[in-house]
Amino acid sequence: MESFNVVIADDHPIVLLGVRELVERDKRFNVVGEAVCSNELISLLESRRVDLLITDFNMPADSPYGDGLKLVEYLTRHFPGVRVLVLTMISNPLILTRLQELGVLAVIQKNQLHNEIEIALKAIAKGNPVRHQRPPPTSVMEDGADLEERFSRLSPKEHEILRLFVQGQGVNEIARGLNRSAKTISTQKVSAMRKLEVSSDQELLAYCIERNLFN
Repeated sequence: MESFNVVIADDHPIVLLGVRELVERDKRFNVVGEAVCSNELISLLESRRVDLLITDFNMPADSPYGDGLKLVEYLTRHFPGVRVLVLTMISNPLILTRLQELGVLAVIQKNQLHNEIEIALKAIAKGNPVRHQRPPPTSVMEDGADLEERFSRLSPKEHEILRLFVQGQGVNEIARGLNRSAKTISTQKVSAMRKLEVSSDQELLAYCIERNLFN
C-alpha cells in the first residue's frame, strides 16, 4: 500500500490539530511535520521527504517567503515534487484561478474543511485528480451583489496588498515583503480603493473588516 508523508502548515494550533486528526484517520497518510509560519514550513520541506503539503493561505508574513500567493509561488517553484492543498476562506475567483495556474491540487474552503479534506485525500491515494472547490458567492448584506461585483474587480496583486494592509502592514512594510517599490504598492493600493469606491484608509479598513473580506 502506497504511503504519503504529509506536512501541515497553519498559524492556528486548533486548525493544526483538527487537520492532523483528519489526515491520520487514513493510515496511508503519515504526518511528518507541522509549521506555524513560512520559515518553519520551508525548513521542513528542505529537511524531510514530503509528498503532500496542506497549508493555510494566510500565514504570518514576517519572513522572506511571505504568505499568500507569494508563498505558494515559492513552494511550487522550489518544491515541484510536493503536492499542495491550500486552505482558505477566500472566494475571490481571480485568486482561486491564480492558485490553479500555480499548480496546487485543490483549494479547500475552511468552512468545508472536514468533508473536503477527506475527499481530497481519497482522490490522492487513488491517483485521481482532486476537484477544485469554487464556492458560490454568498452575502448577508442588502448590497451583496454590488459588493461582490466591486470586489471581483481587484487584481490578484491588489487583493494581496489590501489583505496585508488590513492585517496592519504599512505601504513600506508591504513593499519590503513583496520585493516591490513603495511607489508601486501605493499605486496599486490606490487603484484597489477606487475599484472598491472608498476614499480613505479608515474607510477602506472599515469596508474590509465589517464585511469580513480577509478572514
